[in-house]
Amino acid sequence: MRKWICALVALMAVTANAKVTLPKFFSDNMVLQQRSECNLWGKADANKTVSISTSWDNKTYKVKSNSHGDFEVKVKTPQAGGPYTIHIADESTVILNNVMIGEVWICSGQSNMEMQMKGFKMQPVEGTTEELLRCKDSNLRLFTVKRHASLTPEWDVTGQWNEANSASVRDFSATAYYFGRALRQTLDVPVGLIVTSWGGSACEAWMSPEWLKAFPKVQQTITEADVKKLQQRCPTALYNGQLKPLIGYTMKGAIWYQGEDNIPRYDFYAPLMARMVEGWRSDWKQGNFPFYYCQIAPYDYSLIQWQGSPYLREQQLKAEGMIENARMAVLMDAGLEYGIHPRKKRQAGERLALLALSNTYEVKGLPDFAVYKEVAFQNDTAVISFDRSKEWVYFEHGTTSKNFEVAGKDKVFRPATKVWVSRNRVYVVCDKIQKPVAVRYAWRDWVDGDLMHDGLPVSSFRTDDWNDASSVVSQSKEDYNNPK
Repeated sequence: MRKWICALVALMAVTANAKVTLPKFFSDNMVLQQRSECNLWGKADANKTVSISTSWDNKTYKVKSNSHGDFEVKVKTPQAGGPYTIHIADESTVILNNVMIGEVWICSGQSNMEMQMKGFKMQPVEGTTEELLRCKDSNLRLFTVKRHASLTPEWDVTGQWNEANSASVRDFSATAYYFGRALRQTLDVPVGLIVTSWGGSACEAWMSPEWLKAFPKVQQTITEADVKKLQQRCPTALYNGQLKPLIGYTMKGAIWYQGEDNIPRYDFYAPLMARMVEGWRSDWKQGNFPFYYCQIAPYDYSLIQWQGSPYLREQQLKAEGMIENARMAVLMDAGLEYGIHPRKKRQAGERLALLALSNTYEVKGLPDFAVYKEVAFQNDTAVISFDRSKEWVYFEHGTTSKNFEVAGKDKVFRPATKVWVSRNRVYVVCDKIQKPVAVRYAWRDWVDGDLMHDGLPVSSFRTDDWNDASSVVSQSKEDYNNPK
């Protein structure tokens, strides 16, 4: 009798363990990338045959789990559509309902990516009330990864897929939402957004230990104590806790809004970010998938006793030329002098969408970001030219700008006294400098960027490569408003 009871208990235990377990992002309401061979994976009993059936083509795939119970399969997806169901079974069956086929994007970064539509405490997002009244869209699906720092790579995350409505959008990344909304409106297909972000996170936190070996300034040996103390600023901790579980989820590309935390370490940010993107692409095994990112917006960093944000913006601009299939959205006109979290998240999301729609989806007729090309000096006048500027540059608030400064061979920068535009050239003169050798535009922490092209701002830039110690800004912030 005892043997029979023990056998029954053992059988019940086997049956209880037989249910397939999936990562939480494989669930009801999810979006799979259209016209792809999408990866699906999970856990079952060891050495068991798992069947996966997809309703869009009534096809069944069979795969055997390994000795640890892990299984992985690729399912072929059609063009955008849905809703569909997926059945995954061994002895028991898991059914995924309301599955859509469309475009999937990973959205990552720090607080300006994480910032929800409802904003932070006493830090609102512009236009939220109006947007929540009209945001309902069953074909826009949202997934937010819960914050989690880890010393070792995790298998799963915490989160769930939701259709877009006032409740789900209110608690979702504003930048990512506006990005996804623009894709939905233009492409007219289902869109799935997976946000994995954490306010204050360092770029180094989203990278594996192997990738960081190239950067000796970065802490190389990480302990559990480091993770607990530093959390989102701990190298590798968010790669392990919030990114590694997602790697392999078949998607179209990634958007990124990060950089503020790296301002004190701006000097190697461009190669650091380039190595991060290279690593993500290597791990994902989807080739050089699109990577679009926001340049950090202007803010008065003296309020938190930091300096160097123009140099970080410059590093982000340089990274655009170092990373294949990557472009940067400029936010020089969308900052907030007294707040590191700008309210204008619609501009951030929609400008990322502009890049994706123009470069990935090849939508015609959209504007582009002009970029500084070179400077020529003609006696006392600096003549600055631009690339990607077929519509010519202009100033947002009139015919001139107070955001330019000029230096002679003494490397002392003084506010320009005359600035004007002709076609795609900007002409800059400082009455106090007869032989200029360098020009800077919007080279301050806080600035209201006013140099535009086709409705979009131009990044801050400088024509010199002097370090902080060899150049001097001669004027206070007030002097820029009264250069004479």
